[in-house]
Amino acid sequence: MMKYLQKLGKSLMLPVACLPVCGILMGLGYAMCKQTMQGGEITGVIPIIGFFLVKAGGALIDNMSWLFAIGVAVGMSDDNEGTAGLAGLVSWLMITNLLSSATVGVLVGGEADPAFAKIQNQFIGILAGLIGATCYNKFKNTRLPDALSFFSGKRCVAIVTAVFSILAAAVLFFVWPIVYGVLVALGESVVDLGAVGVGIYTFLNRLLIPFGLHHALNSVFWFDAAGINDLGTYWAGELLNGAGGSAGMYMAGFFPSMMFGLPAAAMAIIHCAKPERKKEAASLLGAAAICAFICGVTEPFEFAFMFLAPVLYLIYAVLYGVVAAISVALGFRAGFSFSAGLTDLVFSASLPAAAKTLLIIPLGIGAAVVFYLVFRVAIPAFNLKTPGREDEDEDETKINLANNDFTAMASIILEGLGGKENVTSVDNCITRLRLEIKDYTAVNEKKIKSAGVSGVIRPSKTSVQVVIGPKVQFVADEFKKLM
Repeated sequence: MMKYLQKLGKSLMLPVACLPVCGILMGLGYAMCKQTMQGGEITGVIPIIGFFLVKAGGALIDNMSWLFAIGVAVGMSDDNEGTAGLAGLVSWLMITNLLSSATVGVLVGGEADPAFAKIQNQFIGILAGLIGATCYNKFKNTRLPDALSFFSGKRCVAIVTAVFSILAAAVLFFVWPIVYGVLVALGESVVDLGAVGVGIYTFLNRLLIPFGLHHALNSVFWFDAAGINDLGTYWAGELLNGAGGSAGMYMAGFFPSMMFGLPAAAMAIIHCAKPERKKEAASLLGAAAICAFICGVTEPFEFAFMFLAPVLYLIYAVLYGVVAAISVALGFRAGFSFSAGLTDLVFSASLPAAAKTLLIIPLGIGAAVVFYLVFRVAIPAFNLKTPGREDEDEDETKINLANNDFTAMASIILEGLGGKENVTSVDNCITRLRLEIKDYTAVNEKKIKSAGVSGVIRPSKTSVQVVIGPKVQFVADEFKKLM
């Protein structure tokens, strides 16, 4: 089960890698065009450019669910095949359209449950990706009668996926409103608990991020589902909200953790990475930390380890809750229209509902220290598989190519395989070249290994896998040129 979750976590890295730059674009855009958050007419060159950047970044951040559907489907397929990605997208489109508010309204003969307005979420994206990958793995080699031979093999995958997606939608038609309703009721039960309630809500918010179910809780606290409308009252300049507390109390607690705690946790993960993997971890988590600090986009960081180390993610959610409760109890108030990053903090600080804005400095320092120490101790103590510490099977050992001469490396591998006349197909996954050959006796493993590869695997007489590491794509590109 743990290996399955780790594979799921790795499969999310492709779509998650798109998000940091989008988050930074949105942060810059908000800084240049405050009307995007506060409303008003957008005029002038700088504001228009800012608006353009916000929309550019939001193009992907606002559509994470289907990015996850494709990424998970490709990552969880046996050979990282693009056909699986298409199947994942097919599944996502089927489920989200069948369970859209408009479609459900017709099915029930009236107004659809509010839960279906939130059906395009990360949970559905991941579920669709898993359905697509499973159908691909099971049916990619299906042989049909001659009359239907056009739909044999990989061409039948999308069709089968559609059928299973209809079944999944039928189940979700009954299950999703129940889950959504329970979360809304849970949120409403903590509104009278003051700072403690803020901590509980913040903890649950982070805990539900992997499944996209945090939207149900947010509807209770940030919007008007239960009469609180914390986000709306704060930006309207009102001092009190429906819960009787200061406006912004259900947003303020996120700022210290997102701006300071998360980057500190990222630093701890980098420090705990294996020496040969530190640069790799730093490139991923460094960008994620900047993204969180500037504009409060945390998914690149969270999805980098939530499935690899679920215990650590639980700890992470607890820290969020504790920091939020303390921040609100001390009177810190801030708000956001996008997320709890520097951009929103600056723009929200001038509003009447803002309070003790400068507390962000000691609160942020405290959050950074706590997050760093807890992560730094917990990761090695529990041997958690954070980025740079994942288990590496013998066939997935990472190597460093000292001279990065990918052409020479590909040439040696090709020679060891018996030349291009002996190779019938070339593909690659995250770490390996996957090759189909004609004559297995022509393969010289010693020659292949002299290229500096980590290993050679021969699953069958017509299949050879050459383990290279994370730079396999560059070798594969050069190999295909030689072919």
